[in-house]
Amino acid sequence: MTAKQRVIRVSTEQPNYVVCVLGTEISIDVNGYIPKGATSFDVRGTSGVRVYVTYNPKLITKPDGTTRWPLNSDVEVMVVMNSPSSALNDNKVRISYYGATGEMVIAKAWLYITCIAISLDADTRRTGMVATNATKKTKWTWGPQGEGAVLLVNCDRDGPSSGNMDNAYPTVQSHADLQDMSLMILTIQGPVGIFDNHKLLLHVSMFDAAKVRVFQANGNESPSSYEHVLGSDKLSYAVKCTDGKAKHSFFVEGLAFPDADFAGLISLHATLLEHSAQSSPATPVFTDTVVFRVAPWLMTPNTQKPLEIFVCSIEKGRNNNQKFLEAVKVLAKKANCELRICPEVDNRGDRWIQDEMEFGYVEAPTKSFPVVFDSPRNRGLKEFPFKKILGPDFGYVTREPKNGRVSSLDSFGNLDVSPPVTVRGKEYPLGRILIGSSFPGSGNRKMTRIVRDFLYAQKVQPPVELYSDWLTVGHVDEFLSFVPAPDRKGFRLLLASPHACLKLFKEKQKDGYGGAALFEGRVGRITLDEILSDEYLHSDSKHVQSCIDWNRNILKRELGLSEQDIIDIPQLFTLEDSTATALFPDMVNMLVLGKHLGIPKPFGPVIHGQCCLEKEVRCLLEPLGLTCTFIDDFFSYHVLSGEVHCATNVCREPFSFHWWNMTP
Repeated sequence: MTAKQRVIRVSTEQPNYVVCVLGTEISIDVNGYIPKGATSFDVRGTSGVRVYVTYNPKLITKPDGTTRWPLNSDVEVMVVMNSPSSALNDNKVRISYYGATGEMVIAKAWLYITCIAISLDADTRRTGMVATNATKKTKWTWGPQGEGAVLLVNCDRDGPSSGNMDNAYPTVQSHADLQDMSLMILTIQGPVGIFDNHKLLLHVSMFDAAKVRVFQANGNESPSSYEHVLGSDKLSYAVKCTDGKAKHSFFVEGLAFPDADFAGLISLHATLLEHSAQSSPATPVFTDTVVFRVAPWLMTPNTQKPLEIFVCSIEKGRNNNQKFLEAVKVLAKKANCELRICPEVDNRGDRWIQDEMEFGYVEAPTKSFPVVFDSPRNRGLKEFPFKKILGPDFGYVTREPKNGRVSSLDSFGNLDVSPPVTVRGKEYPLGRILIGSSFPGSGNRKMTRIVRDFLYAQKVQPPVELYSDWLTVGHVDEFLSFVPAPDRKGFRLLLASPHACLKLFKEKQKDGYGGAALFEGRVGRITLDEILSDEYLHSDSKHVQSCIDWNRNILKRELGLSEQDIIDIPQLFTLEDSTATALFPDMVNMLVLGKHLGIPKPFGPVIHGQCCLEKEVRCLLEPLGLTCTFIDDFFSYHVLSGEVHCATNVCREPFSFHWWNMTP
């Protein structure tokens, strides 16, 4: 389909000359200079020109047996070129004007046309190849039949190991750096001499310029030869055109992720400009446009294959975690997963690596790499993600409030994502982000706006806000987790449940084991009889269960879950200053490595040589093909208000589903 280009006026006094871009139309104004006495016209073109007439059949009767048309504003002459010109002005159109008798030509007007082909192209079909002369590149559409180019934020570090992210520099850092960019090709075909009076401008709007950077390949293999031509502080670039045929390669990198003030769409343009006279400003003849969408930052749920586990080493003091590390090493080996230990010199005594960062990834048709999202909590691990994780093909992003004010809810133990779900017929093939917040209508703690805005702006994993402020620490990982399952939706949601715990303890008491105790061999030994007779604990449990049930209803509604998709994990909490803390190690706060689960050892009542809490959890989870390993984190994490999940972090395999194939 051709696009209407512009209106050209012709004159019988002198010939007119025009440049036409292949694939566009010229509308010839035959009524602007009508010679005296003329009432009709006909139009003919040379072999390289296709001429046709459009008219309003309600007002104009098409002539029979003649090519002459009445001179009327409702008749329009259209010209389309068949191929690029081989020489300047090699195509002609003649308009002949006739008088009232229609027999004699009163006058003629000549239009000389030079045709040039110009196309700005990228991988708009998302195949990994640049789609030449694509027709649907000015709009970006979602879905498997959608079209539009994808752009990565070039946020890894292929350059010097002590440097910043690659997109912090207006230069190409290395050949590997180019692989993180999107190829864009500008193709020109026309006659020699066409650029004596024309020039080609590559340009970007001032609103998009800060989000993108474009480099041009200059025929040299050296990365330093790639010229920064567009974006950042450069709004336009005059393409060097020495003759009428050329193919210019450009490499485009993203500088910013989608956010509250940026929808993620960037338009790049190539405009042909004409100089009618040296003293006059250039006027536009034609513009071609390619629209890119910046790839979102994507989270991976527990159901994705684990690739690498991160954990901190704390060697000194009563709360050192060396035994914990040994247990995690064993579990990592069972799960065939790499283990990376952050030494004390890097963690500076901060053991809560889950709270510091969240692993995700970015993806384009030709490239994908993991990206760590650094939380704004800024404690001992503050420098670790940037200094030790950012590197070749491992990106980095962060968001921090300008006033520096953050709460515990800004730690990323309060950030999770569900496996893929379908909700009331709407598919979420990449799951939905879960963040903890305060009770509706309250003015209590919330995740800082700049982080929430960033998460919402990614679009493809639309967030669900839960109620976590009832907890002392306030993180969603204290009351929920997801584990893989071979049936139903492919996973189960685990929820901490005081009701399930009290029910289990009452059953054991009824069976005659009221003297069995929690924390045998630890501090604060307490028997089942004592627990079940504690009115305050019952009151606390009722409150906590109501808070979890509130979230249960949200999760069922927003993730499309039924009760059969949820497993209640026995857990008790106690209230301290109106907020809740786990009484014994919080078992839903677990490490999920495929079918291998690293669960906080609860130190529950031992009956017949076995912890009844461990036995109950095994009965709930092992039928799903899962293996439960209970890890002692009592002194190294639990007494410090955290557990196994808080102590670890996992980089996981990306989804096989391509984000651009969904419809947000």
